[in-house]
Amino acid sequence: MSKQEEEKGMERKVDGMSCNIINELRLEKQLCDAVIVVDGAEFHVHKNILCGCSPYFMALFTNGGYPPDKLRYSIPNVSAKIMELIVEYAYIRRVNITEKNVCKLLIAADCLLVNSLVNDCCTFLKAQLCPENCVKIWHLAHSYFCEKLKQQAFRFILHNFEEMVRLSEEFLDLTVEQLSEIIEKDELNVKQESVVFEAILQWIKHAPWKRKAHIGVLLPKVRLGLLTHDYLMNNVSNNVLVMDDMTCKPIVTSVLMGIDDLNPSLPLSSDLQRLRLPSAVLLAIGGYGHKNLNTIEAYDTRAARWVNVTCDDESPRAYHGTVYLNGFVYCIGGFDSVDFLNSVRRFDPITRTWAQVNPMHSCRCDVSVCVLDSRIYAMGGFDGIRQVRTVERYEPENDRWCMIAPMHERRGDSSATVLNGKVYICGGFDGNGCLFTGEYYSPQTGAWTLITPMMIRRRGLGVVAYGGWVYAVGGNDGCSCR
Repeated sequence: MSKQEEEKGMERKVDGMSCNIINELRLEKQLCDAVIVVDGAEFHVHKNILCGCSPYFMALFTNGGYPPDKLRYSIPNVSAKIMELIVEYAYIRRVNITEKNVCKLLIAADCLLVNSLVNDCCTFLKAQLCPENCVKIWHLAHSYFCEKLKQQAFRFILHNFEEMVRLSEEFLDLTVEQLSEIIEKDELNVKQESVVFEAILQWIKHAPWKRKAHIGVLLPKVRLGLLTHDYLMNNVSNNVLVMDDMTCKPIVTSVLMGIDDLNPSLPLSSDLQRLRLPSAVLLAIGGYGHKNLNTIEAYDTRAARWVNVTCDDESPRAYHGTVYLNGFVYCIGGFDSVDFLNSVRRFDPITRTWAQVNPMHSCRCDVSVCVLDSRIYAMGGFDGIRQVRTVERYEPENDRWCMIAPMHERRGDSSATVLNGKVYICGGFDGNGCLFTGEYYSPQTGAWTLITPMMIRRRGLGVVAYGGWVYAVGGNDGCSCR
């Protein structure tokens, strides 16, 4: 630990001790200069402490039009139990937030402008998000202008829509505007578009006398072009609500007429035919298939299908490393059929655009890459002359590659993973033969340490960490694939 870190730790310890001492004075009613009266309960406090945590109390004690020697202050619309927690928070900057008190505590903290406590409540609620309560938390965050929590709850609703519809009582209490906002999103995570249509029917059925008129607003939000012809005929066009609404009939008719002519390999322009964005995908980028490729395929784990998402501006690349960090996919090093590469390209899956970032110090084909603590590690590889043992680390916030300690062995075509705060690399080819050695890098020590060798030599292997173990899978031992 550095001297600066020790000093900061000591400051926090002293601050904590001071808070506890002042809180003991409060509990003993010593040196208090105000009494907060709430719902018949009295809280003896120090004005300067409450002013330090809330502009509400600052205004109350300094600009409220009261004489300077005023002692008692009444605060309405807050229960005594919640006020006790807020006063405690003002003194020691922590409080026991629970599922039972979090909503009332958030409302009171917002009313009394204890913004840091509002943030703590939001953090607690984010951790509690589940299909049963996500709509309630979304509404709460909207009502009290907790924008970050509101966005997090809304994303949770989109990603867990099917479970939310099934388990949330608040789903049936959504307004038509709120339901429309949810089901129109491309990010709505549903295995089949029929789930969306049936959710609409369930919502209308809860109060049919006032909601059936909304079918004309909600049906166009369903991607009807993604439904099968049979489902459209048997479940949509024959539905009483759809048949009784004049705006729905032409929509369903046009989709039925065109659905058999749709070519799934072509881009779909109509809102009724546009694919939903999957919440999670596997990306296959570049590689070699009779020639170096620039294609990108995305596997939708929800729909169990591959989709071509190739961007024309990306050049062919094979034998490169690929990692995901902070919303971007990085393609590192490799070979383009002519040159061994030190270049690094960054792909944005949302906008489907590529950007160049700073290159590595060395060309690296068959490079091993991984991410640890928001840093990208590029290890070994072939530089066009020989396999190397050098290692580079990328800092995305500075767009900078830095050389770090080299490995014990030269390695190309090896594989790496992360476990317990360390980077592990195993196997590979050193220019003479396949390797069975492995080693790990510790950022704390800045050094590589050899581990027990594998039982079989492996290059082109896969290495993964799972359940506290490092697994080395497959590869070639120099004689055959394993």
